Amino acid sequence: MKPNLNKNKGIAILLALALLISLLYLYKEASSTGPQYSEIIQLFRDQKITEFTLNLGSGQLTYKEKGDTAFKTYKVPSVDLFIYNTEDYIKEYDETHSVPLKYDYVQSTSWLNIIVNWMPMLLSVVMLVLFYVSMSQQGGGRINNISKARVQQENEGRKVTFAEVAGADEEKEELQEIIDFLKNPAKYNKLGAKIPSGVLLIGPPGTGKTLLARAVAGEAGCPFFSISGSDFVELYVGVGAARVRDLFDRAKRNRPSIVFIDEIDAVGRQRGTGLGGGHDEREQTLNQLLVEMDGFGINEGVIVMAATNRSDILDPALLRPGRFDRQIYVGYPDVKGREEILKVHARGKPLGPDIDLGVIAKSTVGFTGADLENLLNEAALLAARKNKKAITQEEIEEASIKVIVGPEKRSRVVHEKERKLTAYHEAGHAIATFYATPESPVHQISIIPRGTAGGFTMSLPKDDINYQTRNEMLGNIVTLLGGRVAEQKVLDDISTGASNDLERATAIARSMVTKYGFSDKLGPVVYGSQSEVFLGRDFTQSRNYSEQIATDIDVEIRNIVEECYDKCSVILDEHMDKLHLVAQRLMEKEKIEEEEFTRMMNGEPEETESAVTETEPSETSPADPETAPEATSED
Repeated sequence: MKPNLNKNKGIAILLALALLISLLYLYKEASSTGPQYSEIIQLFRDQKITEFTLNLGSGQLTYKEKGDTAFKTYKVPSVDLFIYNTEDYIKEYDETHSVPLKYDYVQSTSWLNIIVNWMPMLLSVVMLVLFYVSMSQQGGGRINNISKARVQQENEGRKVTFAEVAGADEEKEELQEIIDFLKNPAKYNKLGAKIPSGVLLIGPPGTGKTLLARAVAGEAGCPFFSISGSDFVELYVGVGAARVRDLFDRAKRNRPSIVFIDEIDAVGRQRGTGLGGGHDEREQTLNQLLVEMDGFGINEGVIVMAATNRSDILDPALLRPGRFDRQIYVGYPDVKGREEILKVHARGKPLGPDIDLGVIAKSTVGFTGADLENLLNEAALLAARKNKKAITQEEIEEASIKVIVGPEKRSRVVHEKERKLTAYHEAGHAIATFYATPESPVHQISIIPRGTAGGFTMSLPKDDINYQTRNEMLGNIVTLLGGRVAEQKVLDDISTGASNDLERATAIARSMVTKYGFSDKLGPVVYGSQSEVFLGRDFTQSRNYSEQIATDIDVEIRNIVEECYDKCSVILDEHMDKLHLVAQRLMEKEKIEEEEFTRMMNGEPEETESAVTETEPSETSPADPETAPEATSED
């Protein structure tokens, strides 16, 4: 209907413009002919008019002067003014002449006068009607549809199934009985079993929560009503509650069905919180949502699924049994899950013979499903840019570093002094990583600027890491301080390039003291809490300790950092020859891969240039987003 509506609107506007132009033209023509108004009045004053007719509607004056045989026409600007100005002269003419002045006032009924008088009002009505119809049918103004929920219904077309969801085997098992209930509700009704009326998917962004919900609907073959939590929040109080009622009415009419609310924290935040005491519209919407979810009968056939990565701010009434009966955590995939996810996203992408998805999975610790999809897509783009027919390990390697650090900036002009500083800075990170954190070997060192970093040292953990020990955290601080220590020892100066390293090292030390209880002096006690997440974490951080404890915390943090600094200094002093060797090689080649760095550290003979060139394309694995930034410095 939109094309026809736009066409009709265009025709109406063109006709209105044509009519207005015609009227303006007639007025112009009428007002530009004949003598001036003062001249006409002067003719009456001099008694030179022998006969005239005045049209009261249009103001058209037809008159004949003395000695003339033909009539002339003139349009007076105002009929009332003309009668007032000529009345005395007409009476005087009749009294002084034996033949009285012949005149007549004619009431106009011409179609032109009717159009002139009524057209502005008619045009206004037509334009208002067209505007109302346009807004109603297109939904732009939401005049009639403001209380309707903007739902995306996915009950037709290609459906998502569990075959497209990889790396979430336990989560799929939790959802399997919901699918079974939607397919065969009689099986549960006979036993009096009550299926969960609500399922809340919790997890970091990009782990596949929305995809899981769509796959449940696809496997069950039932309607899937998807809406975002922000679609309920409106400027006008009561609109969000009306949309909630409309959403659940649609779901009940199409049961069995699934209602999916993405980012439910936008509407499900705890009530009565915030600087202003709350948000009336959002709280009314949440109250209506609670009522609708509480109004389900047993096995009514409508299941609510929701997703969020901020479960800590949700209202407790929303999380109680009877509303969201089941909460499923969708976390980061393990190495097996990452390999399965890579297989799913590699469909339709030609891979080279040197590609091993298992190796890529092992080197992408901490990647989510969205990260892995982006990794393969970036690799495909790089291969297309190079006019290759397949994706090779070289593109995978470059894509992983590009996603984590950013694209290379080889056009940036770097002075020799800064280049030397960056080389020793990154060499210091690499040497410290090799000896302080052997569980995360160095994967690549580079002094080519990327993003805001002048260089980076990337280290990859050998296995998935779920917990960190005290010694491992201390080792991470040592590696972060490697660049600063190397600058001071070799160049006898320090730079701002280590600012980010110092910031992260201090944050780790603070967590060790206040969060994890790793301080011998302060003991296994957590200091400080951040419960007021609605007012800003730093602004409302509560201190549940005294000023003396605060001083002790600062002292402990400084002691930890200084001890790690001293340990890093000892490491670099003992291996100063290797520090110079790595820095010089970086200044020559700008980049060192894992195998070459390992040979240098083990004192193995250096390969020839041709051999190095042959092995470069087969270097393994993209980087880990969590561990790589720990070894990246900005110079």
